[in-house]
Amino acid sequence: MTEKSIVFVTGGNAGLGYESVKALYASSKSYVVLMGSRSLDKANAAIKTLESEVANSNSEVVPIQVDIEDDASIERSKSNIDSKYGRLDALVNNAGGSHDAAMRENPTAAGIREAFNHTYSLNVTSTQVLTHTLIPLILKSSHPRIIFVTSGMSSLDACSGGSSSSPAHKKGLASVPTGWPKPPILSQIAYRSSKTGLNMVMLEWQRFLEEDGVKVFCISLGFLATNLGGMGPEKMRQMGAVDPSLGGALIKDVVEGKRDADAGKVVNAAGVQAW
Repeated sequence: MTEKSIVFVTGGNAGLGYESVKALYASSKSYVVLMGSRSLDKANAAIKTLESEVANSNSEVVPIQVDIEDDASIERSKSNIDSKYGRLDALVNNAGGSHDAAMRENPTAAGIREAFNHTYSLNVTSTQVLTHTLIPLILKSSHPRIIFVTSGMSSLDACSGGSSSSPAHKKGLASVPTGWPKPPILSQIAYRSSKTGLNMVMLEWQRFLEEDGVKVFCISLGFLATNLGGMGPEKMRQMGAVDPSLGGALIKDVVEGKRDADAGKVVNAAGVQAW
């Protein structure tokens, strides 16, 4: 088996996933970074871009086809990793999405079900299936870590206007006029709920794997200029989002053990996010 740390980043060909792969590739440490992508063509194109952006690296990036909503694809990715490397040192559960637009476009029971079911399937259920499938490989590592990418929008304290709610967050929780129907708002209720659920998934894995020495984290990366929700990075920047490279740097720090004291918690750049 290779001496380089083996790190699997799902959704690694674009946005935050790409920036996470890039941060690891640019690190002074040595990695085999497995760039998970639903499309190998997109992964290979992203790797070419990465190699042009980072001139020198001690690491290598390898494309891995995986669709986390496809169980057969998950099993193939496990077999691929097992046959080539025999273990997995870190799993970065980055793949996810927001589908709240479905119920803004169709504010009926059908639209609500589409938004919630798809969001939970991707962000919670599929992430759980992938993690469960890869645990045998993670337990073969001498320094195993599992990372779940959550959101500041998952914090019950912040969303209830508690002490950890920022001025910007409180502004987003402004009162809604009386009467029915309510005006369309960007509440992201399905996305928020799914990420809160993902926090519980992390807590359970931390409990299950603590005696095995696996360090498990959620990472809350702030408002990043990605294509989350289909709005596009430029629109997100206009709304105040910051460069996703900042999120990639934080993920690298967690992979490299710099936040090990915060295992079992929701880690952010400032410290630990309130539940």
